[in-house]
Amino acid sequence: MDTVADLTEDELIASMLPLLPRGDRTVVPAGDDAAVVEAPDGRFCTTTDVLVEDRHFRRDWGEASDVGWRAAAQNLADVAAMGAEPTSLVVSLVLPAATSVDWVHGLCRGMAEICGPIGVGVVGGDLSGGQQLVVAVTAHGDLGGRPAVLRSGARPGDVLAHAGVLGAAAGGYALLEAGVHAGGEQALVSAFLRPAPPLAAGPRAAAAGASALMDVSDGLLRDAGRMARASAVVLDVDDLAATVPGDLERLADAATRTGQDPVRWMLTGGEDHGLLAAFPGDVRLPDGFRRIGTVREPADHRAGTVLVRGAAPDVGATGWDHFRA
Repeated sequence: MDTVADLTEDELIASMLPLLPRGDRTVVPAGDDAAVVEAPDGRFCTTTDVLVEDRHFRRDWGEASDVGWRAAAQNLADVAAMGAEPTSLVVSLVLPAATSVDWVHGLCRGMAEICGPIGVGVVGGDLSGGQQLVVAVTAHGDLGGRPAVLRSGARPGDVLAHAGVLGAAAGGYALLEAGVHAGGEQALVSAFLRPAPPLAAGPRAAAAGASALMDVSDGLLRDAGRMARASAVVLDVDDLAATVPGDLERLADAATRTGQDPVRWMLTGGEDHGLLAAFPGDVRLPDGFRRIGTVREPADHRAGTVLVRGAAPDVGATGWDHFRA
């Protein structure tokens, strides 16, 4: 089995490029000093994330394609959370010399599996050798002529809504840690290894008139707190069960098997990459969004507070923090 040390950089890149999607908006693909991607709106969104082996993923928990899918998904979700349509990715890898070429090719295939069907191209990047495997992805998106939807626009009286799932990835992570990931639990494990952000829901929310929008990557309470602080409001989550239609029982079963609390997974578990939005009260929620609460004036509680059914939540840690994990 070849490792990356057996190939030159040019040979490795040449073996990777046929596996990666070009993308519908790509004018000049990977191969020159920089790619050229259409931006018809005249503006574009950009975001970046890094996955570090043994901190964000473990190779013994899944396939290389799972890592590629996940690295792409979390960046695509951030673009959608601005109300934009993802158009392209740029990917940089730090590869230990013993990394197999097959693993790198699997990573490419995973990215292609999520990007190809939605017309997103992987248009360039960089390779480097190093002691630890790192996957760094930068994503770009087209706003389609609309203003970006920010976290700072929520107003008292707005409806708080969510698209996607909550707690599934946290449940999958707990199952993997416990070594229990077979049978009925496989769907939760898959939700951790291959999150499925509701990408089309972001532009739909923008078109429907969302006042605020963001990706839920670090847990509902932590990310809702970011929206509440940016908007100087109070968010009250009062209908959590509505966020996972039909799946709450599966979460409860997995929590029983691992000795954990499914409600805590839903409130503090990250990496589902759903979308949290605020909509004016007279707006019909677009497809995929479900009401989970309200936006309130900072009267009895200071601006930036997140409540659960009118009270401060008692769940301990409120979500993922990269420097306290």
